[in-house]
Amino acid sequence: MKIAILGLAQTGKKTLFTLLTGRDVPDARKPGEAIEGVAPIHDSRVDALSDLYQPKKTTYAENQFLLCPDIGDSSTSRLWMDSARRCDLLCLLIRSFDSPDIFHPSGSVDPERDRAMIESELLLADMQLVETRLQRLTKEMKNNPSKEQILEEGILQRFNAALEGEQLLSSVALDADEEQAIKSLEFVTRTPLLYAYNVSEEDIGKDFGPGVFTISCAIESDIAEIEDDAERLEFMTEMGITETSLDRINAALYDALGLMSFYTSGEDECRAWTIRKGSSAPVAGGKIHSDIERGFIRVEVIKYDDLMEAGSEQGVKQAGKMQLNGKDYVIADGDICHFLFNV
Repeated sequence: MKIAILGLAQTGKKTLFTLLTGRDVPDARKPGEAIEGVAPIHDSRVDALSDLYQPKKTTYAENQFLLCPDIGDSSTSRLWMDSARRCDLLCLLIRSFDSPDIFHPSGSVDPERDRAMIESELLLADMQLVETRLQRLTKEMKNNPSKEQILEEGILQRFNAALEGEQLLSSVALDADEEQAIKSLEFVTRTPLLYAYNVSEEDIGKDFGPGVFTISCAIESDIAEIEDDAERLEFMTEMGITETSLDRINAALYDALGLMSFYTSGEDECRAWTIRKGSSAPVAGGKIHSDIERGFIRVEVIKYDDLMEAGSEQGVKQAGKMQLNGKDYVIADGDICHFLFNV
């Protein structure tokens, strides 16, 4: 999954991107240039499985991040939106900290104003796309319009009405055929959103309303610079932080995308795999290898909590808690799976 980090200038996007991916961002970038990076997702369950199995290799799940240009740069062409359209989720970073050393493009810090400004830009971008596509479609439909064209026109008219009412296109319900009809158009407001507020130290833990994630990039930078585990834990305790915001934001991104993790474990490797919630066992197996999905027979499942309680696979089996499931089984978050297949 690819996640776009979007926001106005001076919000902390570069810092957040570097904290997540470990990749430094050059001071000078070409107009419209987006920077890509990969972030391993720290997962305490992977750590626990690795401690139990002592594998040769431990592999975390990963998120791909795309650092987009500042919103407001070249607004007429919206270069910052070009890359975001190809992402699976938009992480909108909103500035909610004040600093005499970091200017704000609007002259003052007002997160709700900035959020409304960004949402307006997103809506305008999709309005332009709807208008352009409708104009082209009208010309194409002059002689013998096809069923597909008529379907698409109807969807676009509904989209136009929603956008004029300042509603994100994600609020417009479409069936499977309608989704397929507009899939190639890459409407940005149909993409899931996560609002992340970059807060000051005193606002850590403050509630900014539903659907808002808070992070202090400055504090997270301080935490990341502490190499000694004990010193890091002491600093976090003093700050009243039980887990880093970087761990929490990855979990929030997963939730916004409707994703979860299952695991495979053994002497060779302990690994987290990412799937959509509600995925069947064959589909989950297909994430590992297409042959597993194609030749799926059954899946052996151990629940993570059962394994931790028993202390070994043998202990789980002796307790009668290992499950054998067929192709209709829906994988649950945290399942430890062993797939049986034949091709």
